[in-house]
Amino acid sequence: MCPSSGYACVYLWNIFVFHAMGCLQSIRCKPKSFRDSIIVLEVNASIDSNRTSIDESSNVVLRYRTPHFRASARVLVPRGSAKETWTVGWIQACNHMEFHNEYGANGVSSWELPDLRDGKIQAISDSDGVNYPWYGNTTETCTVVGPSRRDTKFTVSMNDNFYPSVTWGVPISDSNRPFLTAIRRDQSFTTWLVAINQASGETLVLQTIRWRMRLCIHIDPDKPLGQRASLAEPTAQEQPQILPRNEPIPGNALVKPNANDAQVLMWRPNDGEPILVIPPKY
Repeated sequence: MCPSSGYACVYLWNIFVFHAMGCLQSIRCKPKSFRDSIIVLEVNASIDSNRTSIDESSNVVLRYRTPHFRASARVLVPRGSAKETWTVGWIQACNHMEFHNEYGANGVSSWELPDLRDGKIQAISDSDGVNYPWYGNTTETCTVVGPSRRDTKFTVSMNDNFYPSVTWGVPISDSNRPFLTAIRRDQSFTTWLVAINQASGETLVLQTIRWRMRLCIHIDPDKPLGQRASLAEPTAQEQPQILPRNEPIPGNALVKPNANDAQVLMWRPNDGEPILVIPPKY
């Protein structure tokens, strides 16, 4: 019921409208959290179509270079986001590694990740070894500081490939006499587009990619240098999978050691016990 005075009724109505508008304005102006506002506009992942190249220029080692895996993402953080600082970028982990170099009747050398090989961990960090947990810290990451009066758009990108050297001779021998007969490699990786809050450590997985690199090189050590090696299957790599549902990041993918520091080189002779040739760096 309104009081008998019309002026009183108008006064009360104005107070109600003032408070209601104030509430609406407060809701509209409240800055959104980064988690609620970030938008991934586009994600691309591919492996180059070129074949693995083989280099026999050295009489000590055979070198090969695989095609590159490449990933990029375009990201938008709308204006008006909250007062937070986040880093957005790529994190990668190795899930599986087989890297065998065969030396005929002598035996096999292999680069191994012992904890991954033995099933003690699901994955191991593939960080650059400096900027944990990130794969790198140039094109691979971008730091966003809120609040911002303008939309922030940026691209983060990364690439990866293998370029190892494999001795022609048996690894535990001082001789360069060629015995190498085959190289077989099969590695799998998971790559995440991730945002991490620099203050709280809150981690937000934005996209998950899986990819694999396989190769087999046949070698005839009796042929002259430069004519020994030939690339077998596969000559073209499977293209990466951008997963429809994100996967969580295992804890080991975020901390030391990375794969390069944890790997060991083993010599497994056809006759005798395995020998540790190169221990882990970490």
